[in-house]
Amino acid sequence: MSEAKVPAWVNIALIPFLNILLAFIVSGLVILAIGENPIEAAGYLVYGAFGYDEGIGYTLYYATNLIFTGLAVSVAFKGGLFNIGGEGQAYIGGLGVGLVCLALDHTMPLYIIAPLAIIGAAVFGAAWAYIPAYLQARRGSHIVITTIMFNFIASSLMVYLIVNWLKEDGRMAPNSRTFEENAWLPYLHELLSPLGIDIGDSPLNLAFIIALICCVFVWGLIWHTRWGYQLRTLGTNPTAARYAGIDTAKVTIWAMLISGGLAGFVGINEIMGVNHNLLLNFTAGYGFAGIAVSLMGRNHPIGIVLAAILFGALYQGGAELAFEIPTITPEIVVVIQGLVILFSGALEHMFKDRIEGFFIRRAVA
Repeated sequence: MSEAKVPAWVNIALIPFLNILLAFIVSGLVILAIGENPIEAAGYLVYGAFGYDEGIGYTLYYATNLIFTGLAVSVAFKGGLFNIGGEGQAYIGGLGVGLVCLALDHTMPLYIIAPLAIIGAAVFGAAWAYIPAYLQARRGSHIVITTIMFNFIASSLMVYLIVNWLKEDGRMAPNSRTFEENAWLPYLHELLSPLGIDIGDSPLNLAFIIALICCVFVWGLIWHTRWGYQLRTLGTNPTAARYAGIDTAKVTIWAMLISGGLAGFVGINEIMGVNHNLLLNFTAGYGFAGIAVSLMGRNHPIGIVLAAILFGALYQGGAELAFEIPTITPEIVVVIQGLVILFSGALEHMFKDRIEGFFIRRAVA
């Protein structure tokens, strides 16, 4: 079905809105089935995410990680690549951040450590994406299989390195020593407080600004550079790309390197911005959630930011909901999150053909 006669806002806004609306309707039925009021539950969820300063801060903190992983997935998608390895790339990117902070926090100031940590996150994340990219581009291995495998390898590697080499002496907890404060990213409430702006205490830190800068970078790279045109051509029609003289293997590898580097920035937020040490399982599924964020955001930076805020609201508002209504357990909150992912991803085309058909019929009438 041709999309040429369908208004752009239909695919960009209307269809995602209907998918999300249906997800919340089904979620409301689930809550009703356990004997609770879905309207009251929705009120707690919205209040927890946006009703007070700290809640907004936590929502944006969660959204920061999802922006990074959503952008990572979108860059690969534009080249026709399904990068499911964001979780592992974020994990290894965090290792790069941690090693920089552990090596320099006793001797260097923040303005030296922070740029090097950002570079470390990008380099380590990109390096972890390189092998699957090479195997896809040069040996024909399927990117989905290799990136999934590398998620498990990354997890096992981190356990080995932290437990055997980086764990603080004399402690049972599997994490490194705490960084010195000059290796901590500043919290936004600390930066804004001297200006008379009170946003409440929360984990929201400078990584959020870095995430927004990454959005601008991806937008410029994909839609306003020659390489971005080559990437989009490859994703749309690989045969035409090769016929046009595009080095598809090179574009594929670079797309995955950029994708892995963006995923690695999760470590900036989690390791340097919040936890201030290198620890296990800090990725918390953000790499996988980034797939849904990218799909919901139509692989565009603006859409990814909006989708990331929605998922951040589900994380934070869901925690508030589980606290206020004990019968709505954290598992029910996960079900709600899963329904949003289901309807925005797997069931995205439920309304698409009918709605597009309606607008096409109107256009030709």
